[in-house]
Amino acid sequence: MQKPTVSIIGGGSWATALAKIISHNVPQFHWYIYEPEIIEHIKQFGHNPSFISSLEFDPSKIIFHNNVKEAIECSEIIIFVVPSAFVKDLMGTTDIDFNNRFFVNAVKGIIPEDNVTVTEYFQEQFSIPYNRVGVISGPSHAEEVAMERVSYLTIATEFEEDAKKIESLIKSPFIYTVLSDDIYGIEFGAVLKNIYALGAGICHGLGYGDNFLAVYVSNAIRETELFLARLFERERHLFHSVYLGDLLVTAYSQFSRNRTFGSMIGKGYSVKSATVELNMIAEGYFASKSIYEINQKYKVSMPIADTIYRILYDKANPVAEVKMLTGKLK
Repeated sequence: MQKPTVSIIGGGSWATALAKIISHNVPQFHWYIYEPEIIEHIKQFGHNPSFISSLEFDPSKIIFHNNVKEAIECSEIIIFVVPSAFVKDLMGTTDIDFNNRFFVNAVKGIIPEDNVTVTEYFQEQFSIPYNRVGVISGPSHAEEVAMERVSYLTIATEFEEDAKKIESLIKSPFIYTVLSDDIYGIEFGAVLKNIYALGAGICHGLGYGDNFLAVYVSNAIRETELFLARLFERERHLFHSVYLGDLLVTAYSQFSRNRTFGSMIGKGYSVKSATVELNMIAEGYFASKSIYEINQKYKVSMPIADTIYRILYDKANPVAEVKMLTGKLK
């Protein structure tokens, strides 16, 4: 099967890890990076100076772009890896032709204020039909993929043949793939797990241990199940790796920026100071507000998500809030 042309949009850690995987599977690929200085550094030294700098690239295999329209319109498959908080600034006033292109979202986030997933945003903004969008999800951390530790990625598309095209770009001796057609369920599941991972960090920062966290995560996956069933009624099994596995790795891993951010909050950092020190986007922060607002319509019982929202946005006391939460978990 001939490999399709592919563009990666984004220059962060996950974009860099995906770029490395894809570089082994295609003779050449396109890569959009916002910062011109990073492009020049990779061209000269063969690595991203800002994210996962241990990964080495052959610059001759990469066509770099600093114009997102140009980068998108030269490929058949677009893998989008820009943090959700920056999506509208990057794409909001851009007229891009998505005809005959397949859009793949690799962002585990939701568009702040609009309260739509990245895939939903692109469908609405650029009139992309449902059968021309897909999702790449975990459980995976960019750092472990960079170290070539065995990882599993789930690819969700409406039609299996499209998932197999994407699979051909990212499969490797250490990357296994699972195919699915639950595009929106997987997207929203990833949004929710970031919130719950942030909350797990808050609990850790407050001194709660593994015994509590096990119960916390068990309740979090049940909240996820209830929420997804209300929004997108269809058969799905949340014990599969893309749901439960992604929640587990994000709630427990040392590489989880959402857990790290939450741990700072639990230790007394303000949201602003935690953001500055982390120097990376914690998607769970923005997602918490979006899910809270969406749930005003659906009224799903989500005591964990509500607790995290109050701590982050109402400046409620984390000690008191988590103590109240302990009596609601089962």
